[in-house]
Amino acid sequence: MTMRQAAHKAKTISAEEAAALVQSGMWLDYAGTFNQPDVFDAALGARITELSNLKVRSTLSMRPRAVMENDPEGRHVHMLSLHMSGYDRMLHDQGRCSYTPLNLGEGSDLYRRFIEPVDIMILKARPLENGSFNIGPTNVWLGEVLRRARMVIIETCTSLPHVYGTGVDIPESAVDYVIEGDHRPLSELPNPAPTEVDKAVAKLIISEIEDGACLQIGIGGMPNAVCSLLADAGIKDLGVHTEMMTDGIADLYRAGLLNGVRKALDPGKIVYTFAAGSKSLYDTLDRNPDFHCHPVEYTNAPHMIMKNPRATSINSTTQIDLTGQAASESDGNRHLTGTGGQAQFVRGAYASDGGKSFICLPSTYDRKGERRSRIVFNLTEGNIVTTTRADIMYVATEYGMVNLKGKSVPERAQALIGLAHPDFREGLERQAHEHRLIPRGFSFGAR
Repeated sequence: MTMRQAAHKAKTISAEEAAALVQSGMWLDYAGTFNQPDVFDAALGARITELSNLKVRSTLSMRPRAVMENDPEGRHVHMLSLHMSGYDRMLHDQGRCSYTPLNLGEGSDLYRRFIEPVDIMILKARPLENGSFNIGPTNVWLGEVLRRARMVIIETCTSLPHVYGTGVDIPESAVDYVIEGDHRPLSELPNPAPTEVDKAVAKLIISEIEDGACLQIGIGGMPNAVCSLLADAGIKDLGVHTEMMTDGIADLYRAGLLNGVRKALDPGKIVYTFAAGSKSLYDTLDRNPDFHCHPVEYTNAPHMIMKNPRATSINSTTQIDLTGQAASESDGNRHLTGTGGQAQFVRGAYASDGGKSFICLPSTYDRKGERRSRIVFNLTEGNIVTTTRADIMYVATEYGMVNLKGKSVPERAQALIGLAHPDFREGLERQAHEHRLIPRGFSFGAR
């Protein structure tokens, strides 16, 4: 970033003037979620065929991007995603978007040490107030990108909630240009009702959550079901130190169930690095001092997570093998999401005094009318291991829950076979014996 005087005033320009600053070969940063620009993106999309070799780095696109829609063959622009949404996944399937592997909590450090400087960063923020632009409830690594960017453009958006935390206010002196946004409502993330399988898994997890637990709850039906059941579980003094702020957590807050009094780090505060959900969630965060939005290295680094006693991490996976490897981000060679913070929270929770981590999944899924097991002898060819078998603690399906810590490979295999759908257990056990995961003639179950 160029040196700026303390008295620097950002210059207001039109979206078309801002888009004209983009040149072929540049690296742009579109930030992530609802901080991604819209009016700038539309203006740049209108001239995208004039450019070549343009690269746009982004995270979790929540709307179609004009630069991509106006270049359907991918001849002029390519997107690089640090965590994929459904839209990013579609672009990836078309060869127009690539993934950057990372533990999400390392994002700031990657920009600091390894990712080449950004030519232009463009992001939405609230209009100037008391000399700063508030970025709303998406912090992650934006502060480090701002420090690295050669040029910073703010697109104003009054729909963003004003949040409190560390690094959520961009001083005007750090901004080169401001463009007026369209102030459209924020994109919302649907929250499907939990299934009976989700509820069954949630009940098992609830039985292990203790008074004073400090929660990290991931995205998906099962973690949401845990939030729903917590409302009536009678567990006291719950706290939150999480990556993603969800509707489920906001529901617990509005019900008066989150006081965080036993937290060692930020007692009484609900800590997160980004939010996505409904308008009700965004309204809850707006100018609410009980919620603090921090950079991702603060929320996701294991050495920070472990500072809170009884850190409790609850996340989903899509496939797990009989030794305990969890694949949560791909379907074979098809990339689906990203590593996110799962592995870091699993490690941080385990290192916490009295901490626990849970990986949950339904036992089966349907593929073209055929029921298949999510617990497998071998992971699908090409599948990415998100959380290693050495890190996995609790695993839960609708058929039960096991703690794999301290268990040998034979014990793990037998335990996980017991979590599989009954229709697949015999086949899994046969494979385990054939390949000597379970030595014949021995039983490794509890006595």
